[in-house]
Amino acid sequence: MKDLQVQIDTHSGFCFGVVYAVEMAEEILDEQGYLYCLGDIVHNDEEVARLSRKGLKIIDHGDLYGLRDEKVLIRAHGEPPATYELALRNNLTLIDASCPVVLKLQNRIKNSFDKGEPIYIYGKHGHAEVVGLLGQTNNQAVVFQDISELELSKLPKNLTLYSQTTKSTDKFYEINQTLSEAGITVSTNDTICRQVSNRDKELRDFARKFDKVVFVAGSKSSNGKVLFKACTESNPHTFFVSNPEQVEQDWFGQNESVGICGATSTPMWLMEQVRERILTF
Repeated sequence: MKDLQVQIDTHSGFCFGVVYAVEMAEEILDEQGYLYCLGDIVHNDEEVARLSRKGLKIIDHGDLYGLRDEKVLIRAHGEPPATYELALRNNLTLIDASCPVVLKLQNRIKNSFDKGEPIYIYGKHGHAEVVGLLGQTNNQAVVFQDISELELSKLPKNLTLYSQTTKSTDKFYEINQTLSEAGITVSTNDTICRQVSNRDKELRDFARKFDKVVFVAGSKSSNGKVLFKACTESNPHTFFVSNPEQVEQDWFGQNESVGICGATSTPMWLMEQVRERILTF
């Protein structure tokens, strides 16, 4: 035995938006034994598999068109207006687990669009949340992942800036400053979820405390990729895993301290399983 000291980061795990969606899903699964969910309920294969075993059926927008007279869960990322319109036509009951932070952002973008403001959204192209935000503007807003995608000289002299809720606060304000320095008047709307953005600093502090760090996240999680990078910058001896089986014994030396942490889409039970495996080494 290597006598490892293993600690799970108490700040890691589901954000409240994901907790809300999973709890709603489990409640209906317990009642009726199955439930349709539009897209992965969370970007974590292990959690999706657990809920699928309970009867959760993951569908895409193509499947939704052929579905009638059923209940469908809207996950925390939110959906564009077209999804709600389709649900009415198909007599679908939507169980809306959209994150309250995302819903508030959707409403603000809709209000800006109704006023005719040129809207720019700092976010990931094709991300489910961003698709929902774009839908509030009839897909007329401009989405960019990096300021380099924009030709500053061709931008409106006045514009309204929003951000996907899970983006970096520092990066958002850097973008705002770059636009202002280019002579553009920016109506800035900081809509970033602090529960997510604060994880960056918290994880950096956590990672420094240990000889080795095991970061647990799904391979599809954008938030996971960002937070894993933050961990490795604080502690180069950080390893990425998606399940306990991926943890290797030779990563650890005798009597080392090991920290376990994860993304906002990583369930606590999965980090606990990783801890149990490490303690067998």
